[in-house]
Amino acid sequence: MENKKVYSAADCEETGYACSLKNKVIVLSRNALPGDYPNQLFFCSGGNGANPNPMGRSVFLTSLSDGESYRFYRNDVIGALKPELLPESARLALAQIRPPDARSLKDHEPQYSGYCFLENGKYNCGVWLCSPDEVKTYIEMQKPYQHKIMICDRDDFCVFEMVQGKLIHPTQEELTKFEQEQADSSQMGGMTNAQSM
Repeated sequence: MENKKVYSAADCEETGYACSLKNKVIVLSRNALPGDYPNQLFFCSGGNGANPNPMGRSVFLTSLSDGESYRFYRNDVIGALKPELLPESARLALAQIRPPDARSLKDHEPQYSGYCFLENGKYNCGVWLCSPDEVKTYIEMQKPYQHKIMICDRDDFCVFEMVQGKLIHPTQEELTKFEQEQADSSQMGGMTNAQSM
């Protein structure tokens, strides 16, 4: 990663123990990292220390430098980075992270692929997503940081597109109708299952 900037609390939108770190890009203290480690930016996927006013200490992180998973402590975290300060290389790395609760690709068939695009059109290969819930979480993870998010189905047709946080496809009305149909279908399935017991 080309970014060698040293980040501080001034680069964070939230600091302290009252904020949630989950599903945010965080700044780790330089003191918590090996001297030659290239960057302080990590994606926080959870841990007891990621909650507001946490009871635990551990935070589970994915490096935006090498893509590896790490465990640090809440007191190693300076805060949540201001989204506009996330460099391009880190945005591309973030786009490659599947949701923390994503199903194993060894045991589940992917139904969608997620893509994120920079303002200049640059993007990495897609990320496999196995369910509508994974799609929703992926969008929530990426939305504050990415210029454009696109979700495609298994036939590579675009089923969702958002640019600068604004829904492009489907329309809000179509999305609301689809969500209502899914909720109705789920309720009908539950009633059918209950009747068959």
